[in-house]
Amino acid sequence: MDIRGAVTIVTGSATGVGAAAAKLLASKGCNVVVNYTKSEAEAKETEAACRSLGAETLLCQADVAKDEDCRRMVAAAMDRWGRVDGLINNAGTTQFVNHANLEGLSADDFHRIYAVNVIGPFQMTRAVVPHMKAAGRGAIVNVSSIAGVMGVGSSVAYTASKGALNTMTLSLARVLGPEIRVNTVCPGFIQGRWLRGGMGDEAYEAAVAMQERTTPLHRAGTPEDMAEAAVWFIEGATNVTGEILIVDAGAHLAGAPLIAR
Repeated sequence: MDIRGAVTIVTGSATGVGAAAAKLLASKGCNVVVNYTKSEAEAKETEAACRSLGAETLLCQADVAKDEDCRRMVAAAMDRWGRVDGLINNAGTTQFVNHANLEGLSADDFHRIYAVNVIGPFQMTRAVVPHMKAAGRGAIVNVSSIAGVMGVGSSVAYTASKGALNTMTLSLARVLGPEIRVNTVCPGFIQGRWLRGGMGDEAYEAAVAMQERTTPLHRAGTPEDMAEAAVWFIEGATNVTGEILIVDAGAHLAGAPLIAR
């Protein structure tokens, strides 16, 4: 669809994939809701970058784990523009715990991770659906992870949450058509502070080198790589719904080590 003048909400768009997606949308003439929970300074930088590209923006502090915040964010977009055409559910959280350390995760850890990674996208979807249905079209993209496909990643709780997000994508794609398309992007390794902070500098640099050496495409993924896939689902995939797209330079293929987002 032509996204010039359209409106897309990008959750968790202060940094990383969310920020890259917001900027890419803005460069294509799409108006953007820039969302953050705590990273206000970075969110303002993303907003300014989007404006410099000619887009109208709305900066919205909201925690997607809270239904009232989700509804408030969508209402703010409707008040500003009278439409919501796209939603990229990018906000996510994790806890870095070795999968073999079963005592390293508590029930509270699971609840916190699921609240953001699964319940958040559901609540955001529920909030935008009436407006997209009324308009007769809409596109929703969930940013998941190879963790949800291959059972790898920062922790068992994170992996389980992304698996749940993937299956939720299939369920929602079935029931929200024909007006609304629902798809998922599953990143593999992504360069940036998310993995650097969780892995530590030395392990992170070794992982980048390994991705560049062992993946079929000899690349370590970037936020911009993932943003391209997510935005394609918004603007170009007019006959695609219920798709779970792996974007990992081919690391999921046999013989390539897996390091998830």
